Amino acid sequence: MNNPDFPIPANELERLAALKRYNILDTLPDNAFDDATKLVSYICGVPIAHISFIDESRQWFKSEIGIGVSEVPREITFCRYTILDTKMVEITDTFKNERFKDDPNVTGGFNVRFYAGVPLTTPDGYNIGTLCAVDHVTKELNENQKNALSIIAKHVISQLELGTKNIELAAQKKIAERAVLAKDSFLANMSHEIRTPLNAIIGFTDLLAQTNLDETQRDYINSVQIAGENLLLIVNDILDLSKIESGNLTIETVPFNLKSTLKHVYDLLKIKVPKDVEFNLFLDADMPEIVIGDQGRLNQILVNLIGNALKFTQEGDVTVSVKMMDETESHYSLKFSVKDTGIGIPPKKLKTIFDRFTQAEDSTTRKFGGTGLGLNIVKQLIELQNAEINVKSQEGRGSEFFFVINYKKADFTEAEDEELTGESLGRLKILLCEDNVLNQKLVKSVMQNFGFDLDIAENGEEGIGLLSKNEYDLVLMDLQMPVKDGYQTTEYIRNEMKSTIPIIAMTAHSLMGEQEKCYNVGMDGYVPKPFKQPVLLEAIKTVLSPEYKNSRKRRVNLSFIDEMACGDLSFRQDMINLFLEKIPAEEAQLEEAFKNTDYLKVKNLAHNMRSSMDMFLLDDLSSCLAIIEEEARLENFTSEAADRIDIFHCGIIEVVKYLKEL
Repeated sequence: MNNPDFPIPANELERLAALKRYNILDTLPDNAFDDATKLVSYICGVPIAHISFIDESRQWFKSEIGIGVSEVPREITFCRYTILDTKMVEITDTFKNERFKDDPNVTGGFNVRFYAGVPLTTPDGYNIGTLCAVDHVTKELNENQKNALSIIAKHVISQLELGTKNIELAAQKKIAERAVLAKDSFLANMSHEIRTPLNAIIGFTDLLAQTNLDETQRDYINSVQIAGENLLLIVNDILDLSKIESGNLTIETVPFNLKSTLKHVYDLLKIKVPKDVEFNLFLDADMPEIVIGDQGRLNQILVNLIGNALKFTQEGDVTVSVKMMDETESHYSLKFSVKDTGIGIPPKKLKTIFDRFTQAEDSTTRKFGGTGLGLNIVKQLIELQNAEINVKSQEGRGSEFFFVINYKKADFTEAEDEELTGESLGRLKILLCEDNVLNQKLVKSVMQNFGFDLDIAENGEEGIGLLSKNEYDLVLMDLQMPVKDGYQTTEYIRNEMKSTIPIIAMTAHSLMGEQEKCYNVGMDGYVPKPFKQPVLLEAIKTVLSPEYKNSRKRRVNLSFIDEMACGDLSFRQDMINLFLEKIPAEEAQLEEAFKNTDYLKVKNLAHNMRSSMDMFLLDDLSSCLAIIEEEARLENFTSEAADRIDIFHCGIIEVVKYLKEL
């Protein structure tokens, strides 16, 4: 630090620490700094300008014009003196300056005749570098030029500060992403562990319901089925929070029997009614039988609201009512109300009653139990259906929760349940990869009902062994297994064994993105657990149908897009929309240009589209474009290019179809 060749600032150690804090040394060029250097050159009318930083032994140029080197030794720089000052250093004529008149860069080298340097001062007062204007002739800056240099110097420091803040934000973002990943992993595991036994309960109950039962037994079984299905909806509350937060929870629009749904909910919850409470269900005489909407979410909403009403009502009554409010050519407008004579809600708590983990009183949880999640999820589920939940309540006299939902009209009557049989498919031989014994037994019973033969593998490795020795029509693949999980097993079947056997994922996971991930690794179908027998049979029929085999869906790997999006779903969707808007039109132009032997246009279009193919990891289509582009560059189209044009055309049709379905 006591080098006699250049002066040392009194705060050199702190100054160097401040410089290193920005991590700017030896970084790549940056447009923001280059633009600032160009501005200095333009404003001052000089051929040499630079932004530089001075460490222990050198002056390193972050951006420069007219210098041509990245660094010079500190001891030969003018700026070693500028960082000692607090204001601009201006030397109008270096020949007349005692300190620099004999300097090698004045008498030769860069031929410096004029020098103006502004110290780059950090917010805490350390001069870490300089912003300079240099000329080969004498010059004197006017006040406007001096002010401009000072402003640009402050801008350079602002850029450094912004870069530091961005680095800090990136670090915080990584921490947040790891936390989200940990949460998603926990939710996935929790989902699997809870759903696996629930799958067995619901599945065996469905099988039992298909046997000969007397009226009382069938009534009991129906109650168990309803309870199981609603338990599944309650389990989904926690998982739905994750989906709602990420904007990925969707509302279904399928026909369902509204009256039957309401009766099921009533039958399920009437067993919870306290002995001094009357539980009523009133349905409007004009209420439609069949509507189009989300039956499961209505179940979930009503189970939560009615369950709360029964829990907080010790005497009096709980009344559920549904009233027709309006009818148009396409919709029914229905008001749902759950009214009780329970403990009520204090006025000050009414505004926060729908907040997460909130209950009307702190003592409520101790006395009545509950997580405080139910009403928050109810509110969000209702809002997802373009409706609003309202509450009226008087402390000690009861509460009423009500909402109005518009359901589409159904243009058909409910069909009779079809008999579950796989007779039309013949005697299929199916391989099940599943490690849970209960689920193995359940699927085996279901397959026997369908008339299929089933082999069982405890894990993916064992499944691969059976698949290599035996002929199967289909694989049912659990995702979470020891040794090799469902993803690894599928990748091995597709990539190593080169097998195209249909594979259906059967999973107790239910997080968003799971289905897409299954398709991306090469699976053909997806059935969530607990599964319904008609859903599973329909999935089997679908993947085995000739139409499906002939039009096996292309899977688009969106991992690179997701990585760039950093969790920003709107960015992800924007990229997909841009692809859908741009690529089909350009593909049509490519075909037309190829037909017209327009080499230049074909070359440019192929080159431009390759970046989009690479972004969506469409390697095969990118390779097609590379061949087309090369032949266009050589101005010699062969039959290979013509084939690639056809392949690319078909590929784009598949990709567009897949992205639109997303």
